[in-house]
Amino acid sequence: MKRIQSACLSQTILFTCSDDVSPEQSAKSARQELSQYKASLERRGILYKIEEETLQPDGSIVLKLKRQYNFYRCGSYLD
Repeated sequence: MKRIQSACLSQTILFTCSDDVSPEQSAKSARQELSQYKASLERRGILYKIEEETLQPDGSIVLKLKRQYNFYRCGSYLD
């Protein structure tokens, strides 16, 4: 019988900006969406570690993170 002992996801997420609004508004929207995403991880109790958060010239944000998968133990993935 096999059992998963630890599991973790490595994700790269692009929080994009809208093209139909001003650059300031679209950058604000991307920051707000990122903040909501982080809050949802916290609220659901998902363990995560942000590896990199990069602001792009157009105001969008690239987030690279490792996060817990289906509430499995993460072992040393998040160290």
